Amino acid sequence: MTLVGHLINGQMVASDDRTQDVYNPATGEVSKQVALASQTTVALAIDAAQAAFPEWRDTPAIKRARVMFKFKELLESNADKICALIGDEHGKISHDAAGELQRGIENVEYACCAPELLKGEHSKNVAANIDSWSEFQPLGVVAGITPFNFPAMVPLWMYPMAIVCGNCFILKPSERDPSSTLFIASLLKEAGLPDGVMNVVNGDKEAVDALLHHKDVKAVSFVGSTPIAETIYTTANANGKRCQALGGAKNHAIVMPDADMDNTVAQLLGAAFGSSGERCMALSVVVAVGDAAADSLVSKMQEAMKGLKVGACTNASNDFGPVITRQHQQKVFGYIDSAEKQGATIVVDGRNPQIQGYENGFFVGGTLIDNVTVEMDSYQAEIFGPVLQVMRVDTMQEAMDIINDHEYGNGTCIFTRDGEAARYFSDQILVGMVGINVPLPVPVAYHSFGGWKRSLFGDLHAYGPDAVRFYTKRKTITQRWPSAGIREGAMFSMPTMK
Repeated sequence: MTLVGHLINGQMVASDDRTQDVYNPATGEVSKQVALASQTTVALAIDAAQAAFPEWRDTPAIKRARVMFKFKELLESNADKICALIGDEHGKISHDAAGELQRGIENVEYACCAPELLKGEHSKNVAANIDSWSEFQPLGVVAGITPFNFPAMVPLWMYPMAIVCGNCFILKPSERDPSSTLFIASLLKEAGLPDGVMNVVNGDKEAVDALLHHKDVKAVSFVGSTPIAETIYTTANANGKRCQALGGAKNHAIVMPDADMDNTVAQLLGAAFGSSGERCMALSVVVAVGDAAADSLVSKMQEAMKGLKVGACTNASNDFGPVITRQHQQKVFGYIDSAEKQGATIVVDGRNPQIQGYENGFFVGGTLIDNVTVEMDSYQAEIFGPVLQVMRVDTMQEAMDIINDHEYGNGTCIFTRDGEAARYFSDQILVGMVGINVPLPVPVAYHSFGGWKRSLFGDLHAYGPDAVRFYTKRKTITQRWPSAGIREGAMFSMPTMK
């Protein structure tokens, strides 16, 4: 059986004693195994990165950018292979995997702008014959810990920018679907990246703890659930590391009475059920303003869901595939059960999907639940499955209060034709990423991604301009070259420009 190992100092390594099964979620069968890195293996990767750092730090930014240009070409030419690897281990349909990869490539494109992004600021003659300027210098060895749901895109949020800023990187991807992540990282060597600058260690909590406690790791980026994000952030800070930790979400859409309902339903289908709902930006709750809007929405959504195609990644005509594990499938079923027991109405039930030829796969059918209330377990939790819940309120302000009161503040949107309502919503909602008639307001690569409240721990968001600040430290230099023959006496007061 194939063993997925690690990438350390430019070489594939698979020497750890512990392994874990990797499943094909469409069939429910074990497809390969992944090595789980020990503390010793993680230390080897960190040592390789630390040794490579001085030369890479001193490499001109334009040369670093050229590696990213080549890396982008390699990602595009290997796209079909990458998407197939994602499908085999995650279950994502090819069109969805291609979209994920493209969003990752866009972050590589942004990293190609390093010479411009890393330019400092300069002021001449801040005082007589004194100039001052700032520089953005790399941190050293930095690490990323990434989730299963976007094995290509989320790592590409992190290491292209970290590397192009002059850092060396250790990636700990999800052990559930490691192959595409490892293959993508291996392309960097072909792109001209020196050995040791990029390293991948597959593993579990032991590998994560080793990264969080190692003195040579200067910063950690994380994407995952909120409880783990909070632990990562607290532990990293306690060990003197810079940290950004992106957590969970419960993304709401407000549907106003004036919304274009047919367009709204079409948008919600993809936002709620795409990637089997396993997205931190998945639209999982609709708050309909008024019973008329709610009734129309539920009726049209129920009809539209009859056309949803659920199945294996091998059929590109499918809309979405299985969830990642049997345990997660049962967890999603449990939330549907609890909603029903607590008084909600199951309009479309996905608990018994019939996928011919894939009866043992980890499938959950598209599910629509009406009459959900804030007290229900299914509302409070991040289900992370193809489940859309509908809540009913009388006013837009009630809908906004529900969103603002939730512990998560990742993404939200409003469907309306009213510009005044949209403006008020975008100004007053306590959420980090907002859409107006856009259900998945994921920022493009030259902006930054991040939520509010317990959806993000740390001050800086992921990728975009914030990534430059996260992966560098500012140094300000003040320089004076006195004119020949000028001598000044000692000054004991604070220098001023008075």
